[in-house]
Amino acid sequence: MEITEIRVTLRDEERLKGFANITFDNAFVVRGLKIIQGNTGYFIAMPSRKRPDGTYQDIAHPVNQDMRRQIEERILLAYEEELKAHSQV
Repeated sequence: MEITEIRVTLRDEERLKGFANITFDNAFVVRGLKIIQGNTGYFIAMPSRKRPDGTYQDIAHPVNQDMRRQIEERILLAYEEELKAHSQV
């Protein structure tokens, strides 16, 4: 499976730094991934929904660590590129 497109929308909140939409094989899109600034760096939160008990459950997520790493690396790279593009405006 190949990541064929990533779109990033920047946010300037304390921890939420942006949203990402990721396309696989030009055929399947996952929207609403969050770019979060954590205590030890940036990470990607998968799209989720709030359960009746107040906890959150991921709607879509990678099933292995290698795919999670690929997704995070590509989204964070796209995030850095989007930051550079906006700083030049």
